Amino acid sequence: MDANGLNPKKTLPASAKLGRSDAIELATKATTVIVSKGKKVIVFKEIGTPGSELVKAMLGPTGNLRAPVVRAGKKLLVGFNEQEYQRALVR
Repeated sequence: MDANGLNPKKTLPASAKLGRSDAIELATKATTVIVSKGKKVIVFKEIGTPGSELVKAMLGPTGNLRAPVVRAGKKLLVGFNEQEYQRALVR
């Protein structure tokens, strides 16, 4: 993010484990959630009340929220995929 002149407003340490309730809260505030699992990318739009499929996609095998998590306006990016970050964050 530094290379593109982007500065986060808030960061959390890796020791801060975010779970199911945190995933639901974050998804509720977004209109688009982009979940990346390796090269696989799933896009959820017009969220409203987050369904179990969305929440399951946001959580890793340990039940914690996948990292990193970035909220950019009404978009929420969960997991890392360079192309999706470029599209969502770099203008």
